[in-house]
Amino acid sequence: MTPFELAEPKSLSAAVKLLDPDDTSIRPIAGGTALMLMMKAGVFRPAKLISLRNIEAKYSGIAADANGLRLGAMTTLSALEHSADVRKLAPLITRTMLTLSNVRVRNVATVGGALAHGDPHMDLPPVLMALGATLTVVSPSGERSIPLDDFFTGYYETVLEKNELIAEAHIPAQGTKRAAYMKVTTGSADDWPALGVAVVIEADGKAIESARVVVSAATTKATRLKSAETVLNGKTADDKLLAQAGDAAVEEAEFIADVRGSVPYKRELLRVYIKRAVQQALAGGVQ
Repeated sequence: MTPFELAEPKSLSAAVKLLDPDDTSIRPIAGGTALMLMMKAGVFRPAKLISLRNIEAKYSGIAADANGLRLGAMTTLSALEHSADVRKLAPLITRTMLTLSNVRVRNVATVGGALAHGDPHMDLPPVLMALGATLTVVSPSGERSIPLDDFFTGYYETVLEKNELIAEAHIPAQGTKRAAYMKVTTGSADDWPALGVAVVIEADGKAIESARVVVSAATTKATRLKSAETVLNGKTADDKLLAQAGDAAVEEAEFIADVRGSVPYKRELLRVYIKRAVQQALAGGVQ
């Protein structure tokens, strides 16, 4: 790695002021699990890193009330995994953490980093999107709220400006909704997925009142599949309906080929796993 300057601001507002929208060699660093790999590989050579480790403690915590969860951007994934509040209000997140990379990564990787990085293979973005998450981001001019549905714009791309940082993620309580996240890997269960599908459903038995369906990994970005949702909403789940939802999903998704599979392979994966994820959600999300 090439030498770089390290700044360690004591507040989020101070960190934001150190960012320069015209200088791409200045980059914030949270857990560093992705950024350090890019630096070691020579993909990114920063002139200056702005560490977020010493900003206010509230951005490393989890707050809960009847409406849902507030996750500070610096909250580690292991904190999500072990949080009783997360387990109670959004059990889909807790189940997802069990196969999200490995414990060494979860101990340092953060909520904000997992979202800001924009990697479509990450497990957390589709799960939070399916749960209806909203982000609060901060810039020198103030803060704004962004639905996670609108956050990702392309492969490793988000709507974040160069002088903006994620402050918090707000997750509505899962309540009586049934949910599942399924991923397909060619290696171990915690490997990078070839496909991820997250489903959150309001249902009475097999009668689906409303559904949120999100695909990732096989696509250029985590994406809500609204055409599949339209097929499912207001219908009773059976093999024919789930096949129609799978077909609609395949037509809508923008697939990408990589070392984990070709576009035709991923199309078939999505068609199959839409059905399986909905079935798993309706069964209570049991892994």
